[in-house]
Amino acid sequence: MRQLIFAFCIGLLPFAANAVEPDEMLADPVLEQRAREISKDLRCVVCQNQDIDSSNAGVARDLRLLVRERLVTGDSDAEVIEYIRARYGDYVLLKPPLEPATYALWFAPIAFVLIGVFVGGGVLMSRRKQEAFEDLGAEDENTVSEILRQNEAGDAS
Repeated sequence: MRQLIFAFCIGLLPFAANAVEPDEMLADPVLEQRAREISKDLRCVVCQNQDIDSSNAGVARDLRLLVRERLVTGDSDAEVIEYIRARYGDYVLLKPPLEPATYALWFAPIAFVLIGVFVGGGVLMSRRKQEAFEDLGAEDENTVSEILRQNEAGDAS
């Protein structure tokens, strides 16, 4: 049982590891914690939806070092984020601001869901409205009667 628990814990280690290298870490634990929090809000510009804190890309390392450099010079968290945003644009933010330039990003998912609901509802409603059958004409009634008589005659023999 101990071996199983040990193997499970070893298996979880890669998920707990961050990409921050020891030579990047600041000596001041308070500044290092601030750097980690900021890094979790910044997107690696070469990775897809991965924060710079967990990315192994060279650009992510450069951004982590830049964040720490700005913190050491005395910038606030907001100033650090704004400095990086000014250099890389809104794309670098994992949570972009709600501005006219990012409306599509924020509202497109809602619009797609609403369109899907209306289209799906329209399809379902159209299926419910089935055309009414017209009354059979005299010729059709005679054909059905003839078929039924033949079936009854076949059953009687």
